[in-house]
Amino acid sequence: MAFMNNVFFNNKYFKMVTLGILLTMVLMLSVSCGKKTDKKSKSTTTSAPVNEAKEDIVDNLETETPEEDIEDVENPVVEETEAPIVTEKPVVTQAPVKTPEPQKTTAPVKTQETMKPQKKSANASDHLIVIDPGHQAKGNNEKEPVAPGSSTTKAKVASGTTGVSSKVPEYVVTLQVGLKLRDILKERGYQVKMIRETHDVNISNAERAQIANDAGADAFIRIHCNGVDNSSVRGALTMNQTKNNPYCGEYYSLSRKLSENVIDSMCAATGLKNKGVSETDTMSGINWCTVPVTIVEMGFMSNPEEDMLLVDDSFQNKIAEGMADGIDNYFNY
Repeated sequence: MAFMNNVFFNNKYFKMVTLGILLTMVLMLSVSCGKKTDKKSKSTTTSAPVNEAKEDIVDNLETETPEEDIEDVENPVVEETEAPIVTEKPVVTQAPVKTPEPQKTTAPVKTQETMKPQKKSANASDHLIVIDPGHQAKGNNEKEPVAPGSSTTKAKVASGTTGVSSKVPEYVVTLQVGLKLRDILKERGYQVKMIRETHDVNISNAERAQIANDAGADAFIRIHCNGVDNSSVRGALTMNQTKNNPYCGEYYSLSRKLSENVIDSMCAATGLKNKGVSETDTMSGINWCTVPVTIVEMGFMSNPEEDMLLVDDSFQNKIAEGMADGIDNYFNY
């Protein structure tokens, strides 16, 4: 034991080691104590803000949070409900295309009532009017029978007369008036067929009548101008067959009625002298007809004053209107 005491306690190295161990232990204890105190201080310092945060959260829950949530919820609801309302309203207002429909139904009724009576339009559409503008640019002197089975012959078609003052050929005037009459009759609802619509044709008088026959014309209007050696003769007239015509006498009454109505209405519209109705069985264009027919001699191109009227556009309109009125009267419109 004495030896051990001398070795351990009297040895300076042992003392130094022991002192070092003790110091180390003291430092360790102090460090551990310091950490505990730091933890305690931290816990004490952080506990306050935690409590404050809790109080803030409670305050927010009681006051701010509900208002924000309400705004957030209300806004989308309003947007979703208003959006379809905005889109549906224009669809509802625009979808009923009911306003143009009554306009479409009323418009034609007004125009028909204003332009022509419905009865007149309906009846006119059942009638075919064949218009023959007399003559053509070049006459045809070849012969043809004046009637079916007749031994008497005439030139197929003459070139017509010429205005003494205007120098305008008859075939030009007849086509001008014929086209005007066509347009007026179509506006009134009639069916219309033209024998010619140009000057460059070659159609005989018998062939013209046959075209009207084949078409089943309800009225055959043959348009001409007159001409004689006496320049003082003036006035308008119409022509048709006699009641004893051996070829088409059965159409005498209708042809006479047509001729009377046309000449009376035309002279009333134009102021031309009314020379009445002339009956003859010498005209190829009448004898070959199996339909009601009239030849309209609009005036005398051999009369200087009447010649200038016949080539005047506005006067031609009056002639055509008067003819159309006569056709209306013929059908008892």
